[in-house]
Amino acid sequence: MKPLIAITMGDFNGIGPEIILKSLISDQVKYCCIPIIVGSIDVFEYYASRNRIKTTFKEIDTLPGKNIEGIIPVFHINKFQKPKINPGKISRESGQFAGDAIFIAADLAKGKLIDGIVTAPVSKKGLQLGGYKYPGQTEMLSDICGVKKQLMLFTAKNMKVGLATTHLPLNQVSKKISKDEIFKKIKILHYSLKKDFAIHNPKIAVLGINPHAGEEGLLGVEEKNVIKPAIQKAQRLKIIAEGPFAADAFYGKSSFKNYDAVLAMYHDQGLIPFKLFNFNSGVNVTAGLPIVRTSPDHGTAFDIAGKGIANPDSMIEAIRTAVQIINNRRRYRL
Repeated sequence: MKPLIAITMGDFNGIGPEIILKSLISDQVKYCCIPIIVGSIDVFEYYASRNRIKTTFKEIDTLPGKNIEGIIPVFHINKFQKPKINPGKISRESGQFAGDAIFIAADLAKGKLIDGIVTAPVSKKGLQLGGYKYPGQTEMLSDICGVKKQLMLFTAKNMKVGLATTHLPLNQVSKKISKDEIFKKIKILHYSLKKDFAIHNPKIAVLGINPHAGEEGLLGVEEKNVIKPAIQKAQRLKIIAEGPFAADAFYGKSSFKNYDAVLAMYHDQGLIPFKLFNFNSGVNVTAGLPIVRTSPDHGTAFDIAGKGIANPDSMIEAIRTAVQIINNRRRYRL
């Protein structure tokens, strides 16, 4: 049976609803899963009309067992609250709807009523205005699932990049990493590569945090005192982890091609090279959760919201990747 995937609406003033609609009418999605939207029918009717997408939305109380041509099932939220749609603008209401959709989808997944969730982009400020005090969806889902440690992992055909730290100001990064933290991230990455991506004996590269990976302590001691000991601890568990590598030379020489995944120390160190190669095709995976969660690797794109020009490729890949992970996890348990 095809996996049942819940797709959260995201911030309805961003491009989320548009890329969801464009994805759900694509053959790539229709043939690989049974998708449902968790969100407001009012929002999707608005964007379908605005983008001249001919489809019918059906409010559901029970989850479907198959796709029905021309009909998109919607787990309708906030039925008695008419959303004020204003493309390109951050609002309390759009943040609230986005957060509500995430909570409902996560509960469905935790209860094993669906096989996985794909989250459309949200505004972090909007979430906060809407009453959800989280730095992002990854942290929110970790809290909902009761998981203390997870890994933000970006994946594409040519590379996989995990982040040791996520939504932190740069001046906080070195204070937040520790031998134990890095070790746990390596371990989560290792098991995700095995379980979620069916890589039998994955090989992981770990980047340094300082220029030239600290230059033997001359440019910083984190590599020597924190990162290297974490790698050695992972190696004692027979995890193939190497480094720390100087990030500029590592990417400059395309050394990432020799590894199944890279662990970067902070957000831009991992995501600038990843998005340089995979801007419209990358996928954000939350590794280490008991549920399957993927997302496009871009944001709300308020600057083009409502204009009908948003590219759905990353959303399509996020849905396809969720299906891949679900199927791999099923095989892993056998």
